[in-house]
Amino acid sequence: MVRFARGSAPWLLMPLVGALVLGYLAWRGTPWLRIPAVGLVLVWLFFLVFFRDPERTAAAGFASPADGKVRAIDQVDDPELGRVDRFSIFMSPKDVHVNRYPLDGTVVSVTHVPGGFVPAFKKEAERNERVVTVLDTAIGRIKVIQIAGTVARRIVPYHAAGDKAVKGERFGLIRLGSRCDILVPPGSVRWSAPVGQQVYAASSSIGEATPK
Repeated sequence: MVRFARGSAPWLLMPLVGALVLGYLAWRGTPWLRIPAVGLVLVWLFFLVFFRDPERTAAAGFASPADGKVRAIDQVDDPELGRVDRFSIFMSPKDVHVNRYPLDGTVVSVTHVPGGFVPAFKKEAERNERVVTVLDTAIGRIKVIQIAGTVARRIVPYHAAGDKAVKGERFGLIRLGSRCDILVPPGSVRWSAPVGQQVYAASSSIGEATPK
């Protein structure tokens, strides 16, 4: 049975209903409406693929929180965590956009931060609309940041402060092209997935974590 992401129902229903209405009107005597009806069917088929949510088994080590290509591995200064290692994944429209916990832990906070909608692969995307999830884990406090892109303008969290984080379980959805950044204490993870590699949420191991 095909599973679809929580929070995707409106996107799946609207083009389908629109296509059915226009198809009916075309059948009743307005033939030119067949063209937009077919267009809506194509949109609906795209969303069927885009919002798929396959079952995954968590990999050993530090699991990828997202499907996509590794965009960058570097160090940055975070206002709360200080100097941190950052692992960044770019999600294209062809990737599954359901995000999953990379480690076991406890959710400390889930914060929505308003911002712009610059293409997610650009450096300026760090100021985009985003949701920041802070986790307490065996390697210390980490952040998983879901960043909206030009098309993706809605992030749907599935959790709240105090919830238990289980590696590989779903914690949110980003609609359409976007990015996911992970911030961890310096040297706490030995990254094994190089820049440019395709990774998959939960099922790809992207590094080895060193508990505190």
